[in-house]
Amino acid sequence: MQFSGRIRKKLRLAGDQRNASYPHSLQFYLQPPTENISLTEFENLAFDRVKLLKAIENLGVSYVKGTEQYQSKLEAEIRKLKFSYRENLEDEYEPRRRDHISHFILRLAYCQSEDLRRWFIQQEMDLLRFRFSILPKDKVQSFLKDSHLHFEAISDEEKTLREQDIMASSPSLSGIKLESESVYKVPFADALDLFRGRKVYLEDGFAYVPLKDIVAIILNEFRATLSKALALSTKSFPPCMRQLHKALRENHHLRHGGRMQYGLFLKGIGLTLEQALQFWKQEFIRGKMDPDKFDKGYSYNIRHSFGKEGKRTDYTPFSCMKIILTNPPGQGDYHGCPFRHSDAELLKQKMQSYKIPASGISQILDLVKGNHYQVACQKYFEMTHNVDDCGFSLNHPNQFFFESQRILTGGKDIKKEISQPETPQHKPSTQKTRDAASALASLDSSLEMDLEGLEEYF
Repeated sequence: MQFSGRIRKKLRLAGDQRNASYPHSLQFYLQPPTENISLTEFENLAFDRVKLLKAIENLGVSYVKGTEQYQSKLEAEIRKLKFSYRENLEDEYEPRRRDHISHFILRLAYCQSEDLRRWFIQQEMDLLRFRFSILPKDKVQSFLKDSHLHFEAISDEEKTLREQDIMASSPSLSGIKLESESVYKVPFADALDLFRGRKVYLEDGFAYVPLKDIVAIILNEFRATLSKALALSTKSFPPCMRQLHKALRENHHLRHGGRMQYGLFLKGIGLTLEQALQFWKQEFIRGKMDPDKFDKGYSYNIRHSFGKEGKRTDYTPFSCMKIILTNPPGQGDYHGCPFRHSDAELLKQKMQSYKIPASGISQILDLVKGNHYQVACQKYFEMTHNVDDCGFSLNHPNQFFFESQRILTGGKDIKKEISQPETPQHKPSTQKTRDAASALASLDSSLEMDLEGLEEYF
């Protein structure tokens, strides 16, 4: 998905192409959007999705989920925000497109902490449950197939053969004739929750699940898929930048060395001057700094690093060697290289908090003892990206970011324009924009009112 300040060109698709893009009113969001949209639309979609999820949360407190009142009020909220909710409605392409893009936008915002991920997943699951409950029966099988859920409805002959066992094992079928209900043959491992509650018939390693109960399995699959996707976001920041961002979020301030190291890194992945000024000002004001003091005391240095003040030269992000060899951090500083400037026990704790396995931590600590700091960071990269050999020699934090993005986006080439000097080099001022990072920065600032809980990104 790409973003720009320009107005998005409307896609003109034929009817069949539009239907093929979004064949159902609900989706598993397996593929991210790829079209260009304006930052204005990006912000509007984000706000509307937040409103919808908060409405779902409030309705879940005020009404019993699944009741007629709950269903009707949730449908009214979805209709008001112009998101997709029912099959067979005319001109559903745009609502389904809005639903698709806005979901991925909020993934960016709500991947940042365990509490945020848990909240986001719960609301999205409730939304999927509602949409599935109103999905026509004749659309269920095609939805399962399109969502890569390989559950097939059994034939009428199989259903008749096992009717008594299925009816006796499935409380949801009480008072219902089985001949009118679809039954799905599901691998036992996918129906553990139903099995624990003794609510399903098992035979030869398969569960025979009525349509009324299949939603529980679908929601489990959705939760697992979404949890895995959200867990990927923090991977692209190297430990030195994760450390700086965490400190900034906690203290709402960084000393000069930290501002330089982190600010140039953010610039290198695509933060524009305007976004950088807004980002830093927003954080410092949260630390109770007067806005005028920021404008007078700090904004000049930010503009200077972008080549807009002084000699009008454009500074490049710091390389690993510069971070390791120059300006070591003192007490109260957070810049530097964690592998070079942290003691062994503190580094071990950091790696544990980043979910590095014990064997990986031992390898990293051994490399650090041998003064192989960049190789230790490269080993961290391999551990967090689940690769045996990353295939490159790591020597720059921005290289870490772009190589990570290449892996996480399935090998797609990402345009890189970073240099790797030992000291900041001067070059003619240029305006550099990278769409993904710009989108993140825009979301961070524009959703401040609705995303107050984002105190720690990494």
